[in-house]
Amino acid sequence: MKREIIITSDGSTTIHLPDWNEQYHSKHGAIQEAYHVFIKAGFEQINKEEIAILEIGFGTGLNCFISFLEGQKNNTKIDYVGVEAYPVSEDEIIKLNYVSELKASNYQSIFHKIHATSWDKKHAVSNTFSLTKRKQFFTDINDENQFDLIYFDAFGARVQPDLWTEDIFKIMFIALKNNGILVTYSAKGSVRRAMQSVGFTVERLPGPPGKREMLRATKITSL
Repeated sequence: MKREIIITSDGSTTIHLPDWNEQYHSKHGAIQEAYHVFIKAGFEQINKEEIAILEIGFGTGLNCFISFLEGQKNNTKIDYVGVEAYPVSEDEIIKLNYVSELKASNYQSIFHKIHATSWDKKHAVSNTFSLTKRKQFFTDINDENQFDLIYFDAFGARVQPDLWTEDIFKIMFIALKNNGILVTYSAKGSVRRAMQSVGFTVERLPGPPGKREMLRATKITSL
């Protein structure tokens, strides 16, 4: 499948798949979307000194890198797991401009390390940030009560509807700790209903640029 590096509306890059008319991040602003959906609605809602994060669709590593940067602000210890069945190529990674657009040149080596570390093994990226990249299909995730936060950043339901089903969200529900949250850019009614059907409490929130709404789902179980 053809793949192109494009510039989104906020100046940051993403990968575009012309055959699907789909991008790894919003064409209205890759960095803006990441901060709005995953940091503001997700990361900032977890009031803990240590956070375990699962990313569904590791992709370009943007959400991972931004989470590292956010953790540096208040010395939050982060255990990050990124799941990706089809890793981005090294040639594509070189063309991504996230370090410069985020004005994070001091952490260029961290961005490189995020992508250079081997798959399926836990690595210490820094003293406060550990990373495990799993080359894995989402259906094969079998974690139980492990994560405070899930970034659900799979390709859209229009092109990959099988990634937005009750079966998938049941896996997510099991993987989260009690009171853990899942955030996603999607606001489709079918997605919201699938989340609710497996036990999530779901909120509609204002979406990032280019989207009216997004979803945040919380796992609340009686103890």
